[in-house]
Amino acid sequence: MAIARKIAYNVIFNVITKLISTILALVGIGFITRYLGKEGFGNYSTVLAFFAFFGSAADLGLYAITAREISRAGANEKKILGNAFTLRLCTSFAVFFLTPILVFFLPYSNDVKIGILIAAASFVFSSTYMVLNGVFQKNLAMDKVATAEVLGKVIQIAIIILAVRNDLGFITIILSVLFAMVFNFIVVFLLVQKYIPLKLQFDFTYWKKFLKESAPLGLSAVVIFIYFKIDTILLSVLKTSSEVGIYNAAYKVIENVSFFPAMIIGLMFPMFSRHIFSDKKHFRHLANETFKVFSILIVPLIIGTLFLSEGIINLIGGAAFTDASNTLRILIFALGFIFFGGFFNNILIAGNHQKKMLGALTGCAIFNVVANLIFIPIYSYTAAAVISVATESLVALAGLVLTIKYVGYVPTVKKLPGILLSGFFMAVFLYVFKDISFVLRFVGSSIVYMLSLWATKTITIKELSGIFSQK
Repeated sequence: MAIARKIAYNVIFNVITKLISTILALVGIGFITRYLGKEGFGNYSTVLAFFAFFGSAADLGLYAITAREISRAGANEKKILGNAFTLRLCTSFAVFFLTPILVFFLPYSNDVKIGILIAAASFVFSSTYMVLNGVFQKNLAMDKVATAEVLGKVIQIAIIILAVRNDLGFITIILSVLFAMVFNFIVVFLLVQKYIPLKLQFDFTYWKKFLKESAPLGLSAVVIFIYFKIDTILLSVLKTSSEVGIYNAAYKVIENVSFFPAMIIGLMFPMFSRHIFSDKKHFRHLANETFKVFSILIVPLIIGTLFLSEGIINLIGGAAFTDASNTLRILIFALGFIFFGGFFNNILIAGNHQKKMLGALTGCAIFNVVANLIFIPIYSYTAAAVISVATESLVALAGLVLTIKYVGYVPTVKKLPGILLSGFFMAVFLYVFKDISFVLRFVGSSIVYMLSLWATKTITIKELSGIFSQK
C-alpha cells in the first residue's frame, strides 16, 4: 500500500504541476504572439523547431534505456548513470559546436540565426538533465523534477513578460529558454546526488555496449523529429514566417496538451519494464488500465477542441491568429494518435523490441517529408496539419501491429461504450449552449463529461486504485 500511495501521489502531483506548467506556457505564448505578431511568432517557432532538432540529433536513446536499465533488479546504478550522463554530455557539446556551421548555410535573418545558436546552448543543459530523470522515475520521486520544471517555467515566463513590457526584442525572448534550462539542470543535478552520487565515467567498452542497445532509439528520435517537427522547418523555407506563425499557434496547443501521455507513460514505464517478463498478467492489467485512461482523456480533448477551437486560439494568440482555428481542429486528431503511438512504442521499448520500431518509423518519416514537400507549396499550413494527422495515425497503427506481434499484447477497454457515450453528452451540451461564453462552455462541458463517466460507471475509485496495485 505504501508503494500504491506513493505512485498515486506522484500521479496527482505531476498532473497538478504539469497543468500549472501548461497554463504558464500558454500565458507565455499569449504574450509572445501579441508582441511579435504572426511573422515574429513564426521566427520564434522556427528557432524552437531547431531546438527539437538538436534534441533528436544527440538523443541516442539514452534517456529511455537508462530508465529501463536502472529499474531492473541488481542494476549497477552508479555505472549506468555515470556513463550515460557523460555520453550525453559529449554528444550535446558536439551538437553545440557544429551548430555555427549549420547556421551559416541557413536562409534566415540574423535574429533567427542567433536564436538558433541560443537554442543549441539551451539544448546542452536540457539534454543532460533529462537523462537523469530515470533515477527519479525509479524512486517514484518525479515530483521533485516536476517542481524544478515549474520553477524553471516561472523564470522563463517572467523574462518573457519583462521583454514584452520593456520592448527588449526577439533575442531576449529566446534567451528565456536558455535561462530556464540552466536552472532546471542545476536543480536536477543537485537533487540526483541524494539517490546516486553522480560522477563522470568514461568506460568506452560500456559505451559501446550501451549504444548498441540505445542506437535504434536514437535513430527513432531522429525519425520522430522528422515527422513531428520537420513541417515547421519546411514551412519556414517554402512559405512565409506568417504562415509558420499561424500553423504553430495551433500546434503549440497540441504540444502543451501532449504532456498528458508523456507524463503517464513516464510514471508507468518502470512498472512496464519490471513486469513485462516476470508477470505477464499484471503487465496486461497495467497496460489496459493505461490504455483506458488515454481513451478517457482523448475523447473530451477532441470533442472540446472541435467546438471551442476559435475560443482557444483567441485566448492564445488573439484576433490576428483566427486562421489557426481550423488548423487546430485538424491537429487535435493527430494528438489522439500521439497518445496511442507513444503508448505502444514504450511497451516495445520495455520489451526490448526497440529495433523493431525503427523500420516502421522510418517509413512514416519518409511519407511525411515527401507529402509535405508536395503539398505545402500548394496548401500551406493546412497541408502540414492533415499530413501530421496521417503520419501520427500510421505511427500508432504500426506500434499496435508490432506490439501484438512481438509482445503478444492486445489492448482491451471494457467500458469503451461508456466513454463514447459520455463524449456524446459533452458534445450535446456544447452544441445546445453554443451561444454562452467560452469559459462557461469549457467548464460546463467538462463537468458534463465527468458526471457522465461516473453515472455510466465507466470509471470508479476502485479501478483507479487498481492501476497502482502491485499485487
